[in-house]
Amino acid sequence: MSLFTNHNEGILIDKRSNITSVKTNTYKIILDDIWREIDLERIGIPSCKDNDVKECKIVFTCRDEELLYKGMGAQICFPVETLPPKEAWTLFNKTASVCDSMEDNQKSRSVATQVVEKCEGLPLAIVTIAKALKDETVVVWENALEQLKDCAASKTVNSCLEWCYTHLKQDDLKSLLLLCGSLSYDGDISMDNLLQYAMGLDLFDRVDSLEKARNRLLALVEILKASSWLLEDHRPQDRSNFDEQRCSSLLFTDPYNKFVRMHDVVYDVVREIASKDPHPFIVRQVVGLEEWSETNESKNCTFISLHCKAVDEQLPQALVCPELHFFLLHKDEYSLNILNQFFQGMKKLKVLDLSRMDFEELPSSLNSLANLRTLRLDGCYKLKDIAGIGKLTKLQVLSLVDSGIQGLPDEMAQLSNLKLLNLNNCEELKVIPRIILSSLSILECLDMTGCSNSQWAVVEGDHSNANACLSDLNHLSCLTTLSITIPDVELLPKDILFDNLTRYALLIGNSWGFRTNKALKLHNKALKLRKVNRGLDFGDGIIKLLERSEELVFSELSGTKFLLSPSNRMNFAELKHLDVRGSSDIQYIIDSTDQQFMDEGAFPLLESLFLWDLKNLEEVWHGPIPIGPFGNLKTLEVSWCPKLRYLFWLSTARGLSLLESMKIKYCKAMQQVIAYGGELEEKDGGTNLELFPNLRTLELIDLPQLINFSSKSTNEKRPQVPFFNHKVP
Repeated sequence: MSLFTNHNEGILIDKRSNITSVKTNTYKIILDDIWREIDLERIGIPSCKDNDVKECKIVFTCRDEELLYKGMGAQICFPVETLPPKEAWTLFNKTASVCDSMEDNQKSRSVATQVVEKCEGLPLAIVTIAKALKDETVVVWENALEQLKDCAASKTVNSCLEWCYTHLKQDDLKSLLLLCGSLSYDGDISMDNLLQYAMGLDLFDRVDSLEKARNRLLALVEILKASSWLLEDHRPQDRSNFDEQRCSSLLFTDPYNKFVRMHDVVYDVVREIASKDPHPFIVRQVVGLEEWSETNESKNCTFISLHCKAVDEQLPQALVCPELHFFLLHKDEYSLNILNQFFQGMKKLKVLDLSRMDFEELPSSLNSLANLRTLRLDGCYKLKDIAGIGKLTKLQVLSLVDSGIQGLPDEMAQLSNLKLLNLNNCEELKVIPRIILSSLSILECLDMTGCSNSQWAVVEGDHSNANACLSDLNHLSCLTTLSITIPDVELLPKDILFDNLTRYALLIGNSWGFRTNKALKLHNKALKLRKVNRGLDFGDGIIKLLERSEELVFSELSGTKFLLSPSNRMNFAELKHLDVRGSSDIQYIIDSTDQQFMDEGAFPLLESLFLWDLKNLEEVWHGPIPIGPFGNLKTLEVSWCPKLRYLFWLSTARGLSLLESMKIKYCKAMQQVIAYGGELEEKDGGTNLELFPNLRTLELIDLPQLINFSSKSTNEKRPQVPFFNHKVP
């Protein structure tokens, strides 16, 4: 078995079962870029001394040779050499396409060869320079060569990267890169954070909406990735950190677009660039901060990222930085006191991030920050009161994820420029004054997932209740992104409209068990109903959302025998993920006795189907079956459905050409997975037809009545055939 992974121990622990479950006695494992000693047994890597392991090879990559020898007990250590000239030229030419892109090949080859020599065989320098020079003229190449010749040999990579930085063609690219370099401490950079910071700093010219800013950010990040300044995040399924669980929003649902990474060498160079004039970005620790605040550097800096790592570190009473636009405060797991006057000397501040601070109320000087556009208070679980925030009238982004606030103050109605309000997982939030929602006229993104204790008024116009009604959301005419928990379906007005929503995650019904909202942020449009009577009239607004959803989860539904039936006139044309569980009233997922389904079909884009604990489910599809249902299905799981005798008719199974995984468990009455529908199906190919050409995983567990996988009627006398005789890859 071979495994290549990075040094994140939490991720490795998650992969333990993958390592130890493989039935092999040969292991070849690479642990890349380790920074500290790792307990191999703790993360599930078997000891090479184990008698069951005949061959065990573990390769580490690390900058610290002593860590390899003493910490990890490496038997052999060898340096990773630079590329020899021939390989260096091959890599450079492959990246820059030298011979294809320049008009004078002989001259350009000579210049290019000298540029490669200045990179001294370092792959990072070669690739970055090659991408920067690709499709440029010979004059630009010659200029690059002259600048590289002037650089000290000991700083080859730094010099190459600095040259590439100066030749970035857009100012917003440079600004975004400097911002990333000032944030990236553990290699991961949250796209949500980047967007909120960029909006506060007004990083993008002529961008006046959240949606445009998001699209611009995605475009710039792709350019920086293509230039090797940023790296793809290849670990979307392995995350369990704060940002992923609590902060990830619907604005970035693609698992590969939630985070980006920066190579640590690039990070060091970008930080060095950022610290120089005219970019006085300061990344430092609290130690000596008071003395530093008296220097000229503090008077000119525009960006501060401050780290508090020791329990005895304390902030000064005030920090005087008259040109400061950005202030980010990090702390480890201990209390840090921020005095009331601390922000008095930061009048130009635009972005303030005080996430995970321990204060119960905001420092009074914060309310004097009249130019503030982005305020992040995520994880401030002791924070109960945000009084005075109404004075921050230029605020565009307010994030209070996982904070302890119990009510929104009336003065928030003054935040008329607010475009993004994130209250995700504010479990203690109860009071939402009606005046606030009606005043946030240009709000584009509202996240209230996990606010299950909010005391919404039932009827609009009920003046005995000062809280907002859900119909007040109709006042938010610019709202395009909504994530919200609605504990009782009765709170939903029939006239509520969601016509402008392009992204949504709605959790409707008894919210117990809904705390983990990660599953509902895999798609742009998601809806989850729990303990809801499906027979109720939801109103046109919710019905339209059901019809447009990409992800649907139905749990403990009542009042219906069908999930999809002629009465609701929906075919779920955009649905990609369907999860139905714990709903004992449901007998059929689909009732196609209506001609509509024969004409239009259903679930044309469905990729995953999960049916769990449906005690009375008799058929997945009841009635005539149109051509090509479930044609896009890749994952199928059915568990605890005791009355289900078969899964699909053969005519349906033939269309599942993309199916990759099928798991059927604990279905006591299951006799066949694929059943036959009569002579017509037999004439069309019978059991010799190759089903599921892309199937990779098949699990059949605890199916006591199962006779065969697929065959003709079980009552017919016939020769014994193999249980599963279909070809799979």
